[in-house]
Amino acid sequence: MGQLTSTGKAAVRAAVADAPQQYLTFTLGGEMFALAILNVKEIIEFGTVTEIPMMPKFIRGVINLRGAVVPVIDLSCRFGGLPTQVDRRTCIVIVELNEGDDKHDVGIMVDAVSEVLEISATEIEPPPLFGAKIRTDFIEGMGKIEGRFVIILSVSKVLSSEEMAMLSQAAESVAAGTVAATATE
Repeated sequence: MGQLTSTGKAAVRAAVADAPQQYLTFTLGGEMFALAILNVKEIIEFGTVTEIPMMPKFIRGVINLRGAVVPVIDLSCRFGGLPTQVDRRTCIVIVELNEGDDKHDVGIMVDAVSEVLEISATEIEPPPLFGAKIRTDFIEGMGKIEGRFVIILSVSKVLSSEEMAMLSQAAESVAAGTVAATATE
């Protein structure tokens, strides 16, 4: 039957790569950010978050999502900013992370969810080398939408479980060192 030649396969791959992808846009500290919609499971209203002692500031706590314990990350704190001030538009975006065969749900706190947009690959610029308020490795690209830029986040980098574990351990050791230092004074 009709088989694709290698040139035909390359053309199909190029067409798929150039096809617009959907992104969930949201605001955080007055900036517009986006996440690939394929990573987003759901969006929930900000409710009761149970704090966990001795966690880094960017881990707000955990929520009970239909019987599952889901950690909630304050994205503003994760980016080195101030904690998010909760208001009526504050949401938690539930994101599914794939690490090998494991899947984890993580909630990220955002100021407000905006909309789902389609952005074609041709409208995405590489991340800037400087000038961003967040680490450049957190940025997958800069999407151009109606003359303005939207920061497209790399979920796997922003919510890297290894890095969060390291930060948590560092915070614990700093806290333990502070307690030990004050005990000897």
